[in-house]
Amino acid sequence: MNAIVLFLVGAAALIIGYVTYGKWLAGQWGVDPGKTTPSHTMEDGLDYCPAKAPVLMGHHFSSIAGAGPINGPIQAAVFGWVPVFLWVVIGGIFFGAVHDFGALFASIRNKGQSLGEVVADTMGSGAKKLFLVFAYLTLILVVAAFASIVANTFMATYNADGSVNYAASSANASTAIISLLFIAIAIVFGFLVYRRNASLGVSTIIGIVAIVAIMAIGLNWHPLYLSNQAWMIILGIYILVASVTPVWILLQPRDYLSSFLLYFMMAVAAVGIIGAALTGHGTLDIPAFTGFKDTLYADNGFTAGTSLGYMFPALFVTIACGAISGFHSLVASGTTAKQINSEKDARPIAYGAMLIESGLAVISLCAVGYIWNSFKTGQTITPTVVFATGISKMCATIPFLAGAETVIYAMLILAVSVFCLTSLDTATRLARYMFQEFWLEPGQTWHEAKGWRKTLTNPLVATVITVIAGIAMGMTGYAKIWPLFGAANQLLAALGLLTVATWLGKMGKNNKMFLFPMAFMLVVTLTSLVLTLKGKITELSVVASGWGIALTVLAVLLIILAVVLAVTGIRTLIAQHGEKQKEEQTA
Repeated sequence: MNAIVLFLVGAAALIIGYVTYGKWLAGQWGVDPGKTTPSHTMEDGLDYCPAKAPVLMGHHFSSIAGAGPINGPIQAAVFGWVPVFLWVVIGGIFFGAVHDFGALFASIRNKGQSLGEVVADTMGSGAKKLFLVFAYLTLILVVAAFASIVANTFMATYNADGSVNYAASSANASTAIISLLFIAIAIVFGFLVYRRNASLGVSTIIGIVAIVAIMAIGLNWHPLYLSNQAWMIILGIYILVASVTPVWILLQPRDYLSSFLLYFMMAVAAVGIIGAALTGHGTLDIPAFTGFKDTLYADNGFTAGTSLGYMFPALFVTIACGAISGFHSLVASGTTAKQINSEKDARPIAYGAMLIESGLAVISLCAVGYIWNSFKTGQTITPTVVFATGISKMCATIPFLAGAETVIYAMLILAVSVFCLTSLDTATRLARYMFQEFWLEPGQTWHEAKGWRKTLTNPLVATVITVIAGIAMGMTGYAKIWPLFGAANQLLAALGLLTVATWLGKMGKNNKMFLFPMAFMLVVTLTSLVLTLKGKITELSVVASGWGIALTVLAVLLIILAVVLAVTGIRTLIAQHGEKQKEEQTA
């Protein structure tokens, strides 16, 4: 298979899906540009704040992207390019984009509140509490996993005598200092645009120039060589502050500017794929299909992890953000719904951003396919390194980029790290919302709460609890958390689909497009979660540990919560269908 064929076919399918299916969905649900959005009716300058469409697109895209559309397809490539490509394209158009668009629209029509409030509106307050607990626990796993990923990207490498290995640590130190300088640029950008009414276009140009400048600075000046634990503590302090500050100060401008890094990354990847093909170097060595069970890890002694197991359910859980991800529904109904200026922006921001992510997943598949021989033998296996290596090597086949491979590699690694950081503090803010909503009455704000509820729902207190739990769990290591996070995240997607389906049913709108994706994801993810639980129990039978027991208990709790919510939601759908039939017979 040639990379350019895979890339162009994937891009064409995703564009057609957006133009046709996305437009049809907007019509079916009654998206109305004339309706006033919650960012205007409930503007408070903290969470509810109208944002220009390009700015909000940047926030939403940066928040949902992270490392997901890169990690998932590369890890799942052990099954071959055909199953990965089909799931990314079909899943993106008919599963993930529907899920994201529906979650955003439902939240907009419910005062910009989370899906928990939508659940309360259709299934009752008891189901809302269960959903908030499930979502909050999943977000704790998100904070833990992404904090661990970012800390590993920033941390120093040490020699046997305990001294810092500066040569081995310089790339990580560069990434760390550039990321910190990036935050400073974002704050200045937000101040100029939102408090000095500076032109967005002019400010964007200045911001992009500043990004180039800090990259040059960071590659040549990187004084911070800190341990993993030190970076985890620093990250905890950062996300604590970022979660309670008004969105215009950091969240909106940082995510908007960071989106240009992602656009740049995808543009470079497109140039590399097309250029490699035109110079006769675009062939992918990856097999079309390797089998229904992953034997690659076991056969080649990979150190990144054990076998993924059977393609069902592994493929559909491993490829999360590139096809469908429950985290997206929390972003859409958490921060994005509170900032959207008009309902007309919902389709490009939610449905469109998901399909762009699917496009990035296709690019990731091309990257791993290009260096397949190195990947399958275990020489290059870390997903971000695989992505950067594959794309930079394709770019190096182009005559005028032949000497830029190292620079391109470094910039791609940086871009991925920035997106992990944006997903991290967005997840913290979302977890804070969930924690607050759990203790409040419908429509109540934390200012109106009394006694201990007022204390618990204080934004700072809610965030401190979230950060301590997430960072503490993250210190156990990314590898221990990711399998449970993956299953919980995809199960959250199934519950998100179920929630929007019940809400549309109550509104008298067509919800049939949700039913099959919801049923499929429920079966896939419950199966995966049970298998994960089985693995945790096996581990505990060999070596018992406090965190191992905690993760096992968490897996059991997630399964119970999901089953109860699924049963409640399905009963609601059946009842709605029965009422509709009665109305039709009466008419």
